[in-house]
Formats: sequence, structure tokens, C-alpha cells
Amino acid sequence: MTTLVFVHGWSVTSTATYGQLPQQLQQQAAAAGLALTLADIWLSEYVSFDDAVTMPDLVRAFDHALRDLHLLDASFACVTHSTGGPVVREWLRAQRDMPGTHSTIRLSHLVMLAPANFGSALAQLGKSTLGRLKAWFAGVDPGQRILDWLELGSAASLSLNLDHIHGDDPARRGQYLFVLTGDRPDRQLYDHLNSYTGEDGSDGVVRIAAANLNARHAVLSPPSGGSDTLALNLSRSPRCAFKLIPGAAHSGDALGIMASAAPATMQAILRCLQVRSADDYGALCDAFERENGARDADKVELEPAGLFAPRVHIHDPRSLLIVRLGDEAGEPLTGAGFLLTAGAPASPDLLPEGFMLDRQANSKQRTTISLFLDHSLLAGDDRVADPRNSRKTLRPAVAGHRPYGASVQPLDLGGLVHHALAQSAAGDDLFAILGPHQTTVLDVVLPRKIHEGVFRLTRNLAPEDFSDPLAGPVIG
Repeated sequence: MTTLVFVHGWSVTSTATYGQLPQQLQQQAAAAGLALTLADIWLSEYVSFDDAVTMPDLVRAFDHALRDLHLLDASFACVTHSTGGPVVREWLRAQRDMPGTHSTIRLSHLVMLAPANFGSALAQLGKSTLGRLKAWFAGVDPGQRILDWLELGSAASLSLNLDHIHGDDPARRGQYLFVLTGDRPDRQLYDHLNSYTGEDGSDGVVRIAAANLNARHAVLSPPSGGSDTLALNLSRSPRCAFKLIPGAAHSGDALGIMASAAPATMQAILRCLQVRSADDYGALCDAFERENGARDADKVELEPAGLFAPRVHIHDPRSLLIVRLGDEAGEPLTGAGFLLTAGAPASPDLLPEGFMLDRQANSKQRTTISLFLDHSLLAGDDRVADPRNSRKTLRPAVAGHRPYGASVQPLDLGGLVHHALAQSAAGDDLFAILGPHQTTVLDVVLPRKIHEGVFRLTRNLAPEDFSDPLAGPVIG
């Protein structure tokens, strides 16, 4: 067995965060056919709670720390938690792009527990006054620069994830990536000041879709003819092994993915570490998909509420849609309206009730908006029965309202340079860009209308005032 490095998440200040997972993993490795000794295990200690530290700083420091391992076979495997996943993925990209300055040590297996690959809706709270007060009482900074990376729709996180979506398949070159994430929050850790901590479709910190690396990049852009009907182009990421750990939450002593849920987590980690070929990897991807399907079929949670009737949670698969609004010159469409539509003729009034669970604009890129959607309601779903009495209905059958589309309403509809109303083509169903438990980055690109009045040539040599120019036709 190669060396195994554990990498923790944001704001951690003690290696106690790993719990008993490293020791228990070492103890059970032999039964799984893996030779792993305590001497092979290294625990990371990195600083994310200093406001001066950036993600590139962590990458450089991680690379430097790896050089001290003095590995016999120049390779290692890695188990990460939360922000640790993006840290190691950023290192992999830097290692590829800057081979002259980064170690040549090879990462064979990257097992990510509850990774914030596309960020967390909680990152905005972490930068708020409440987050700063909490950090002040703990004697540490909130880690502003790392939180900037972790905010949903940040330019840095999207850069890494789009690189992954359009990149080659790591499994074909003997590098295996795995995402294991809990499927619900720990209700005992619910923060009444922030509903995100109890959000269904998340583990209480990271949304399931935001952890998953099976992701998509869609572009709605004008065709070559210059029409205001936007054509759809869709790209999918390489396949990534993805497993839901039933009943596990992001953290906590009771249900955290590295705590009491550790037996299920450990079994999944050992299965990941046993992969030795692309065929092994594909088979494990298939197995994880079957297991996730069984979990999704059993999606009703009854949360005890003391003397009252239990609270009902229907764990529909969710989709995260990160929308970036811009034009063909790369200018952001500030103030533009973005509407999802349904049916034919297309109308926002036909969208299924309750499909939109949350929306959040990125604080630094205000034209980047993250939409959290109920995939089952958009697809249409069967009746959900009460597990206590199958004759009772918790939710009646829901009809789908496809095809789904989008329209964009810019603010500047007139002037020398402006944009026009635009919509997706009637033949394109935007449901195709969404995946259950997956993230889609959607770039909406409008044509930029430039009128000939912006620049004219004249033969009139007499002085001529053009302070109030005529717009003229739009140039081709």
C-alpha cells in the first residue's frame, strides 16, 4: 500500500478533526487486502483560518510539505474532508500546469469526503458579522480568502471545475477520483439563524450536487446568423465515482461522515483504495450508482419532534444550476433578468410549484447566480406514500412541464451599444442540462448590438458636431 495522506477542511485547528478514522482504517485495511501501517499515514495540519492565506498559498505549501515524505515509490493516496478536496484538486492542476515548480510525486487515489467542490451556500455566512464574531471568540480569523473561493459561483472554483469538465479522464492515466458524501444534515446541529444548516439535499454544510464531480457545462449563445434565439451546447465531465453515505452529515460527533458514520465511510474508502485499473474504477462507479438509486427510492425521512408529529422530509434529488450572464464581448449583463420557462408556448407560470429551493448571487460576481432546484419536481414524480401507512399520501403525483427553456431580459434595450431580449430555442429542452445530485454551469451569452453610429467616416472637411450621433443600423 502506498502512503496515505489525510487533508482536513476549512477552519480546522486540531488534528482531532480526523477522529478515529485513520486508526480504524489502518486496522481494517488488512482484511480488505491492503497493507497499511501507521507509519504509512500522515495527517495534514494546514492554516485556512488566517485571512491572508489564499488557495494558491495552500497549494504551494502542500507541495512543499509533500517533498518531506521521502516516498520510496514517489506516489501516495489521499483522503480529504470538505475544503481539503478542492485544495488537493488545485494542487493537481498546478502540478500539471507548472511542472517546473511543483513536485513530480504522483497521486494515485483521491478519496474526497463531503468535498466543497463547487463551494457551499454557507460561505457567505462565514464572511458575515456573525461568522467574524464566531471566529473572534475562537481566537482565529474566519479565513476570508479561502471563503472567497468557497462561495457558490466564485470565479476561482468555476475555473477549476470547468477545467475538470473539459479535461481528459484521469482514470485513463491511472489516477482515480472518488466523492463520498452524506445525504442529510444532522438535525441536532441545526442553526436557527441560518436555514442552510438544515437544508435537505445537503449534509448540513455542502449540497450533494456541489460535492459531486459528475458535472456539466452548458452554453446558450447566439448562432452565427446573429439571431436573438440562443442555441444550446452541452459538455459533460469525465465520469467520477460518486457515493451517498446514507444517514451521514458533514460533521459532528453523532452523524458526521468521519464520526459515527465512519463504519459506512470506512467501507466505502476501502473499496475506493482497492481500485487498481480503469476497469475496476468503472465497475465501482456502476456499483455506487446502483446503491445511490436504492437510496433515492427510499427518500422519506421522519424526523422525531418530541410530543408532536414527526417532521416529514422528502429527499428528492436536487440539481445546482450556476448561471453566468454575459455577452459575446465578455461583458457581464448587470441587472439583467433571467427567467426559466416551461411548456409550449413557454411561460414561467407553467413551472412546477416548489421547484426553486434557493437562489444566491455571488457577492463578487453579481451576474453569477446559483439556483438550487428540485430535480424530481422538474422531471415529474410518482406519488410519495407515507411509510407508516402506504394508503396515506405525503405528496401526490407531480406532472413534469417539459420542455423547459430560459429567457433573458437585459436592462439596456436601446442606445448605440445595447442588448436585446433573447430566449432559448423552442427545440431545446433545458431539462437535458440538469442531472440528479449534479451541478451544471450555464453560460448565457447575448449578442452585443453595436450600431454604425459608434464609428463613421466622412468626406466633409468642414467642422461637424457629432455629439448627438444618429444610431443607424446595427453593424454585422
